[in-house]
Amino acid sequence: MKILVTGAAGFIGSHLCEELLKDKTHEVIGIDDFIGPTSFSLKFKNLEALLPEKRFTFIKENLLTADLSPLLEGVDIIFHLAAIPGVRSSWGDHFHPYAAHNIQALQRLLEACREHPLQTFVFASTSSVYGEKQGKVSENAALSPLSPYGVTKLTGEKLCHVYQQSFGIPIVILRFFTVYGPRQRPDMAFHRLIKQHLQQKPLTIFGNGQQSRDFTYIGDCVKAIYAVLGKPHLIGETVNIGGAERASVLKVVSLIEDISGKKATLHFSDKIAGEPSKTWADISKAKQLLHYDPATSLKDGLANEFAYLSSLYQGE
Repeated sequence: MKILVTGAAGFIGSHLCEELLKDKTHEVIGIDDFIGPTSFSLKFKNLEALLPEKRFTFIKENLLTADLSPLLEGVDIIFHLAAIPGVRSSWGDHFHPYAAHNIQALQRLLEACREHPLQTFVFASTSSVYGEKQGKVSENAALSPLSPYGVTKLTGEKLCHVYQQSFGIPIVILRFFTVYGPRQRPDMAFHRLIKQHLQQKPLTIFGNGQQSRDFTYIGDCVKAIYAVLGKPHLIGETVNIGGAERASVLKVVSLIEDISGKKATLHFSDKIAGEPSKTWADISKAKQLLHYDPATSLKDGLANEFAYLSSLYQGE
């Protein structure tokens, strides 16, 4: 099976490529242009285990300008993970790359898919499309994003739907809830807090720290994405991918203190515009359709990320 992963040098993309290559019948093409908040050096490091693999081909290209037709030749599955991520930087003058990479690049890819028969096109979406909700959120909840980033991802979902309806592109949409673990982006909360703690700096808390998230460990997330393979009945479905447990930011800080054995100093800053106060995924659909069962506790997952970042920032 020939599989294309866009955003292959990213946090989720690099882990997914490694998981896909465990099956010797898979040939994986990874495409990435090293854009977004993660530095070139970190993204290149994400590819370390992949580049020596004979069944992995890496292509450094921008989906906005690449000649996509040759790329799709013989491809059975596309996992479209490439995007500009993050709520905080999607406001004001920073919005343009979000619109370009999250909407226009996707539209170019979907257009190219019209000429190439696929088994499945998996679109990576986000809990940010829901906005502020109370209690568990199921896939049929009203969609009301709070940030320009969320709007671009919701627009991406709508684009996928119209290409499926008009041209039969076999779409599956996965909505991720705050994925964390080794290789997490530097702009994300866990990475930022652990790095500050390792460098013996105050931990910056936006808002009062009571905001809570449904945290999804990268290993669980990748198993859910992988489970889409070989399930044609999933075409047209939208599925939440959440984690094993929720927690507040202050609870996360407490766990970081437990893991490190050191007390943290906290610095409270203004709440971020566009961030919901809580997220909570109803994953009953994922359990039913993907046999998804997130198994990694928040403390274990945090300990893995702490160990990774300790190694990454050693000597700094």
